[in-house]
Amino acid sequence: MANRRDSRIEPSFEGPPQARSSAGLSVNEEDRVVPSNRKVSAKRKPAKGKSSRAKRGRSRRGLFGVLGRLFYWCFVFAIWGGIAGAGIVIYYGAKMPAATTWSIPDRAPNIKIVSADGQLLANRGMSGGEAVGLHEMSPYIPEAVIAIEDRRFYSHFGIDPIGLSRAMVTNVLGGHFSQGGSTLTQQLAKNLFLTPDRTLERKVQEVLLALWLEHKHTKDQILEMYLNRVYFGSGAYGVEAASRRYFGKSARDVTLSEAALLAGLLKAPSRLSPARDPKAAEERSQLVLAAMRDEGKISANELTSAMSAPATRAPSYWTGSENYVADTIMEELPDLIGDVRGDIVIDSTVDLNLQKLAEQSIRRLIDDSGKKLNVSQGALVSIDDSGAVRAMVGGYDYSTSQFDRASEARRQPGSAFKPFVYMAALEAGRTPDSIRNDAPIKIGNWTPDNYGGKYFGKVTLATALAKSLNSVAAQLTMEVGPNAVVEAAHRMGIQSDLIANTSIALGTSEVTPLELTSAYVPFANGGYKPDIHFIRRVTTTEGKVLYDSGGGSAPRVVKPEIVGMMNSMMTGTVEIGTARKAAFAWPSAGKTGTSQNSRDAWFVGYTANLTTGVWFGNDDGSPMKKVTGGALPAQAWHEFMVAAHEGVPVRPLPGTWKSTPADTIVPDEIPSANNTAPVPPTSVGQQAPARPAAPVAQAPSRAARPAQTVDADGLSMPEDDGATASIKHPVPPGDVGGPRKKRQTSILDLLGG
Repeated sequence: MANRRDSRIEPSFEGPPQARSSAGLSVNEEDRVVPSNRKVSAKRKPAKGKSSRAKRGRSRRGLFGVLGRLFYWCFVFAIWGGIAGAGIVIYYGAKMPAATTWSIPDRAPNIKIVSADGQLLANRGMSGGEAVGLHEMSPYIPEAVIAIEDRRFYSHFGIDPIGLSRAMVTNVLGGHFSQGGSTLTQQLAKNLFLTPDRTLERKVQEVLLALWLEHKHTKDQILEMYLNRVYFGSGAYGVEAASRRYFGKSARDVTLSEAALLAGLLKAPSRLSPARDPKAAEERSQLVLAAMRDEGKISANELTSAMSAPATRAPSYWTGSENYVADTIMEELPDLIGDVRGDIVIDSTVDLNLQKLAEQSIRRLIDDSGKKLNVSQGALVSIDDSGAVRAMVGGYDYSTSQFDRASEARRQPGSAFKPFVYMAALEAGRTPDSIRNDAPIKIGNWTPDNYGGKYFGKVTLATALAKSLNSVAAQLTMEVGPNAVVEAAHRMGIQSDLIANTSIALGTSEVTPLELTSAYVPFANGGYKPDIHFIRRVTTTEGKVLYDSGGGSAPRVVKPEIVGMMNSMMTGTVEIGTARKAAFAWPSAGKTGTSQNSRDAWFVGYTANLTTGVWFGNDDGSPMKKVTGGALPAQAWHEFMVAAHEGVPVRPLPGTWKSTPADTIVPDEIPSANNTAPVPPTSVGQQAPARPAAPVAQAPSRAARPAQTVDADGLSMPEDDGATASIKHPVPPGDVGGPRKKRQTSILDLLGG
C-alpha cells in the first residue's frame, strides 16, 4: 500500500509537456473552468500569411452562406407560394363549372341586309358585321394585331411568362399600371366568358380558360375568333364591322395603313377611335407599323409607303338613307322568322341606286332652298306594282336624326287625300264629266275656301281634281258621306285612324308618307292592293331559306272602270294641273297636297311602273314659306322618276276613259241645304240611291278673268275654257248648307290680281 501511495502521480499544471507522463492525466491553462488570473508572459501569434488566408476563407464562407441562405429562403417561399397559388387556383377553379361543360358561346348573330342587286345596305345585330374567316380577311390585319398585342402568340401556351414578367417590371418601375401581360388567348377568354372586372378571381379564371382554349383549338382558330369578336370602338364588334365603320369597305379589302389603325384601336377602343380622335388613332397606327417592321412583317419600303399614305376614314358609317330601310326591316323581321339565333342574310326589295338618287334629290333641294323657304326635312317613298318598296328616304340625314319620317311621322296630307273623295264619288255613280259649281260654300259652321280665294264656277270633276278645288271636294264629301270616303281610303291602303267628318275632304286626318303612297298603288296596277313589303327573302349564311315573300296574289279593291276614270282625272294634275313640274316622258298621274299655312307639302304620283310619294316640311310643324306640293315635292318626284325609268320601255296607265261632250252632260244632284244626312258607304262600283231633284239655279255670270289664275297649290295656270266657257245648263247652287259667305278683299289680293 505504501509503495502504491509512493508511486501516485499528482496532477501538475506547471511542468513542461515533455515531463508529463504520456500515460497520466494532464491539463493545461486552457482546460481550466475558471480562468487563471495569471498573465501569460508570452502569447503565440499566428503567422501573417496564415492569418490572411484564414480571413479570405471566412469571407468566402460568409458570402456562400448568405447566398445559400437566400437560395434556401427563396426556395422555401417558392414552395409556399406555389402551394398558396395552387390553393387559390383550386379555390376559384372549384367555383367554375366543370371543364367538360365548357363550350364556345355563340357569337352574337349578325343580320346582313343586301339590296335587290346584291349590294350591302347595312349590318345589324350586336356585332354589326358578319364573321370573316382568317383566310378571307386582309393578311395585314392579323399580322398587325400580333405585332402590337402578342408577339409570341404562336409560341406560347396561352400564357406568356416573358410578357407577363416584362409588364410587371414596367408597372413596378413606373409606379402605375401601364402595361398588361394578357395574351390574345387570355383576351379572347375574357371576351367569351368573363366580365371586365379587375379582380384576382377573374384573372385566375381567365388563365384557366386560356389554357383550355389552347388545348381545344388551334392558334389560327383562336385568332379568327378573337378578330371576329373583339371591340374596335364606335359600336363596332369584329373586324368586318370596324372596317365598314371606319373605311366603308370590307375587311377583305383593308390596306396596310388601315390594318395598322384597326390594330392600334385594341389598346383603348373608345378613346382611340378615329371617329372620336383621328389624330390619336393615327399616332397609334404608326406605332403599330413600327412594331410590324421590328418583327419583320413588312419591309422598309412598305413602312415608308404606309407612313406617307395614312388610312382614309369614311365620313360616317351611319350616314345614308338606306339605314332608314334597315331599321324598318329590323322591326318587321321578328314577325317573319321569330328570334334570330345565327347569322342571316336578308334580300331586300330596295334598289340601292334608286335609294341614293332619292336621297341626293331630297338633300339637294333642301340645301338649295331650305333657308330661303324654311324647309328642313323631306321624305320619299317609291313602291312598285307588286308592293315592293324600291326606295325610302326618311329624312335629310340619318346620322343626325334616326327618326323615320317616311314610315313614322303622321302629317296632314291636304289635297293629296282628295283622290279617295273622288273615287268614292265615282263609285257612287258620278263620272269625270259630272259638273259641279265651284263657288264659295258653307257647310254648317265650316266654309272651305279655295286657295287664293279663286273660284271657277261650273267645272267638271276632272277639272276640279286637276285644279284641286276645295269647294267641289267638300260638295262631293257631302254627297257620298264622310264614311264612304273613309271606307274607300282604308280599302286602298290607309291604315291610320281617319275622322269621318266633312273636312276630311281636304285631308285633315293625319297619315304617313308610306301609307299614303301605298294607297295610290292600286291606281297604278289596275285596282289591286298588294302587301307592302321590304323583304324578299331571308336565308342563313349556308343558304337555308327561312322566309320567302313568294309574291302571292293581291285582292282587287277597285273596279277597272273606276281605275280608268281616276287615272284619266289624275293625269290632268300632271298635264294641266298643279303638278306640271312633275311631267316627264312617261304617262303619269298623281295629286299634290298642301296643308294649312304650308306646314306640309306633298306630291304622290305614279306611272305603270312605280308609285312615288314625296313630302317636305319641318319636324316642329312650323310653316314653310309658301311651299306647295307643286313646287319642291314635284321637283324631287320628277328627278327621281326620270332616273328610275331610264332605259325602261314606256307603258300606258291601266284603264281607259273617254270623256263625253260637255253639252250632253246632265249634272248630278247634290243634297239641298236642308238635307244633310250622309249617304251610307257604297261597295265597289255600287250606284248611289236615287235622290229627289234639288233646286237648281243659274250660276252667276263672271266678269272677265285674267289670263292666269292661281290653283290650290300655288302654281299659275291658264284658264280651262272647256270648264267655264258655257253656263247654259243648270248647275247646283253655290250656297250649299247656307248663304254665300262674302270674302274680305285684302291689299294682297288686289296686288296679285
